[in-house]
This record gives sequence, C-alpha cells and structure tokens, in this order.
Amino acid sequence: MNDRRSFIKLGCATSALAATGWSGQVSAKSRERCAPDFDGIMGRGYARGPYGLVHFHDSVGLVKSPRNPRPLVLLHQSPASARQFEAAFKPLVNRGVRFVAIDTPGFGFSDPPPAIPRVEDWARSVVSVLDHLGIEQADILGHHTGGLIATEVALNAPSRVRRLILNGPFPITEEERQKYIESGARSHERGRPKLDGSHLATSFEARKRMYGPDPDPAVITRIVVEKYQGRGPYWWGHHVAYRYDHAATLKRLKHRTLILTNTGDDIYEHAKRAKEMRPDFEYVELIGGTHDIVDQQPEEWSEAVAAFITRPD
Repeated sequence: MNDRRSFIKLGCATSALAATGWSGQVSAKSRERCAPDFDGIMGRGYARGPYGLVHFHDSVGLVKSPRNPRPLVLLHQSPASARQFEAAFKPLVNRGVRFVAIDTPGFGFSDPPPAIPRVEDWARSVVSVLDHLGIEQADILGHHTGGLIATEVALNAPSRVRRLILNGPFPITEEERQKYIESGARSHERGRPKLDGSHLATSFEARKRMYGPDPDPAVITRIVVEKYQGRGPYWWGHHVAYRYDHAATLKRLKHRTLILTNTGDDIYEHAKRAKEMRPDFEYVELIGGTHDIVDQQPEEWSEAVAAFITRPD
C-alpha cells in the first residue's frame, strides 16, 4: 500500500483540462473525460493548476463502497508533501474513505508559483485538482499549513466544500507572529544548503527532536528529503503561514468544522484557543503524539477523521 513504486497516475490526460479558478461548475464532459478507469490500485496524477502541474494521490481505485460519497482532500504541512499522510492511507481505505492527497505548489512534485505565494494562491490549486477529477464537492482536511489552505478553499469556493477539518489551527496574536517570523528566519538560515552537507545533519537532528520519543529514522529521513526536494524554496511554507491571519479567517467560516489536535502537538495551545473562538465547531484531541501525529497514531487519527466525515448531517 505504501510502496510508491506500485502507484500509477490516473488515466485522465493532464493536458485535457485547464484550471477554472474559483468556478463552482464542473461540466458533464469534464467528469466523463476524467473518470478513473482503473481498479484495485492507488492512483497518482497531475492536474493543470494556475502555476503549472499539481501532483496528487487518489485512492478511488481502492475504495469499493465509500462510506461517504464525497472524497476527502488531504493538505499537508510545509515543508513536506502529501506523503505526510502515507501512514494513514491504508487505515482510511479500510474505513471506506476515498481521499485525494495534494502536494502544495512548490512542494513534493508540484510546480512552484513564480514568486513567494500567499495562502490564497495555494488554495486555488486545490480547486484545480477538484476540477480535474470532476469532483463537485469534497470534505477537506488540512494539517498545520494545510489547515490554512483548507480555510481559504472554504472561504473562496464555499460550494466546493462540504465539511472542514482543521488539524492544527493557527490563530496567533500579532506579538506571537513577530516571534514566529524571527525564529523562522533563524531556522531557515541554519537550513540553508552548505557545501559540506551539514545542513542535512542539522535538519535531521531538528526533526528528530520534534518527533519526540522513539523517533523512526525512516520517517525522519523522509521528512528531511521532502524538505529539500520541492521545486520551490523550502522556507516558503513557514514564511507564508506566519503571515496569514488565521484568527480573522476562522471567524468567517460557515461550514461544519472539526478542530482536530493532539496534546503533544507543538501548536496544541493554538487549537484550544481556536476552540474558544469557535465553540460551535466540533473538537477532538488525541492523547500524546507530536508534530508527526499521522505517523505516530495513524489508526487513531484516521478513526477521528472518518467518524466526522461519515456522520449523518
């Protein structure tokens, strides 16, 4: 299931469709041309987005009887890629959840924007993937930076979103914002590529500390490689996130929303703050784990996700 060599891209030609911006309409012809025709395998493919190709994983060929007719879009933290969710791929499929996991432009295998983007720019690419696959409406989950992107999709293309999961919301004060920006600048300087390769060891040690007890060397290696493999600068993720006003946009959300967090997450306190801001949102917290909760507790995480999106209206 997690062997990437067994993935193949979807049969829909990526050049057949152009991105349609925030349009809420998907033509019958588009749906027909992009109908997946494979069975029993994980799909991978590319949609043509506003900045080039957008890479995604799609489990449609593995889910025979979906518990929810709408797929779940997975948006990763940054710097990373959709492989952040690999440990949950099989648990989600076992729960009858079709998912589409997207690489943010500039990360993973997706093309980068021509300049430093905004969260709003990244959100447009999510809609491009929905258009490409003929998906009129989806549930959307975003982890950390992905949660900011998910928020913008819900605000700017509300008809395309059924339910929203914010796995690590980020409502910070202006004072906190300045501290994050300053610490981010120091971190990015330490991670700048060097001829002796020391930046790789520095990044590995930093992510090992973030992982917490019993770090998995294979997972840490994947995370560090993902940090540097993107076609955009790795520091874009933090740069963009720290300048986004999630406290303000949270107040504007009208979709049924779940705040998902875990007690060991480095922004756990922000999730509790979001809960106070939006007591109408549903709230689930997993016990323990860290920044890498999906790798650490894939079954528990997938159960919380599936329970929310398959619950009747």
